[in-house]
Amino acid sequence: MIPARHSFQEAGARARIRALLDAGTFREFCGPAQRHTSPHLPTLGMPVAFDDGVVVGGGAIDGRPVLIAAQEGAFMGGAVGEVHGAKITGLIERALDTRPDAVVLLLDSGGVRLHEANAGLIAVGEIQRAVFDARAAGIPVVTVIGGRNGCYGGTSIIARSCDRIVASEEGRLSVSGPEVIEAVEGVEEFDAQDRALVWRTMGAKHRRLIGEIDALVADDMEAFRGAVSESLGRSRPLDLDELEAEHARLAERIARFEGVSDAREIWAALGVNDPDRVSEIEADEFNRLVATLEGARA
Repeated sequence: MIPARHSFQEAGARARIRALLDAGTFREFCGPAQRHTSPHLPTLGMPVAFDDGVVVGGGAIDGRPVLIAAQEGAFMGGAVGEVHGAKITGLIERALDTRPDAVVLLLDSGGVRLHEANAGLIAVGEIQRAVFDARAAGIPVVTVIGGRNGCYGGTSIIARSCDRIVASEEGRLSVSGPEVIEAVEGVEEFDAQDRALVWRTMGAKHRRLIGEIDALVADDMEAFRGAVSESLGRSRPLDLDELEAEHARLAERIARFEGVSDAREIWAALGVNDPDRVSEIEADEFNRLVATLEGARA
């Protein structure tokens, strides 16, 4: 019998938090009853959410204290506005005082809330600065990606600023979304309606193969919880040596794949024998493939 799965992708922000945390440990900060809503949206005739589309608070995973934020993708695509961003920033800054075993960010967003323009952009910058401050203090910041909106725009920059990224195959990670690329460069360059192309280019499997995601799991709450638990207390260096090493890796990747036009060519160059199958295989088989490739490169 195949065990039942509880989909991370199909759940809302609070359900995701409840599933990841130990039962009964979640304490929400700035909840809906406190009505921290956007000051900008009513002026534009737009609806507001009483939590501004993000849930923040504290709890425990396997008995270890964490702070956690979850974007509500059903409200304005999880987009970041002034209040939304301030809640995430304040949560991460709180970590400097409370010293949890990790800050966990469940990102499900198309990026900055265009209705709030500069306020949203500033909010993303403040979140990123808070992430770096937490990491510099030795507090790991873990990103989780598995929602319907993916992780795009400013939130993708936040994600790649964190210590670790855990994602499901349904997750996507990219600075520019498919519709943005198509609008700017034309459908001949990138067809946003080609779902297979989108997932090959921005999907979590591709990002895992090229080293931008640390763990790929099934779209299952317990799988996400296990991967996040393994990340607790595991901070990575945040210093000049690590930054220069990352730049060197990126430069090598650009030089190696500069002329490549499709992700499948990259997978083949990385040693995948049957790149056409990558999109079809389940998470466990995919992770065995990654382990084999990493072992061959070691």
